Amino acid sequence: MILYPAIDLIAGRCVRLAQGDFARETRYDEDPAAALARFAEAGATWAHIVDLDGARAKEPRQHALLADLAKTSPLNLQVAGGVRTPAHVATLLDAGVSRVVVGSLAANDPPAFAALLEEFGPDRLTLALDVRVEGEIVERGKAMVATHGWAEGSGQSLDEVLDQFPAVKHLLVTDIGRDGMLTGPNVPLIQAIVDWYPSVALQASGGVADLDDIAILAQSGAAGAIVGKALWEGRFTVAEALDHADG
Repeated sequence: MILYPAIDLIAGRCVRLAQGDFARETRYDEDPAAALARFAEAGATWAHIVDLDGARAKEPRQHALLADLAKTSPLNLQVAGGVRTPAHVATLLDAGVSRVVVGSLAANDPPAFAALLEEFGPDRLTLALDVRVEGEIVERGKAMVATHGWAEGSGQSLDEVLDQFPAVKHLLVTDIGRDGMLTGPNVPLIQAIVDWYPSVALQASGGVADLDDIAILAQSGAAGAIVGKALWEGRFTVAEALDHADG
């Protein structure tokens, strides 16, 4: 399983939000370039970066910074936040980003997202679906997709959105209720999606609190794990997380 240490950016600062709430922001002193260098030194090969300003504005806000990070970091970067158009995707890929994350567009304008898949190919795009799940039993049609930085509901379930795009190869699913809360990942959700879509490389996001959580995700069939707050709060190191991701 690939470990994706995560960096969320607001105005160039490294932050974390609780459940996507901009009013519940924690700021960290380290700058993003230094954080990426630290991740690489520990043995990571990928990192996940979110332009939160872009997610909130519904259009890119920090692409210049992201481009600089892509040019200078030895890591493969997966980048998200406000991506809506072919020009947005092309700018990031041309700058050296390895994979671009597109989320709200897939739910709100399926033909536009399908066109991006056709133009850039499924290896260079990750479909991100942020979901709200009620209860512990996961069924088709019950994990509801939120959009625009989690501020709006799409009225569609995860499977209703994903079924429209059979070409999708990389899927990132965040359980909004767990993100930034250190309450553990939603393993039943991850296992259900792996069962429903075995050909998709699933990245699990939201709730990782300790090394056991990473090991459980690796055993669940997830292809990747996005790990943010637990790393930033010093609950474990990137090197330790990598050891458990390989387990």
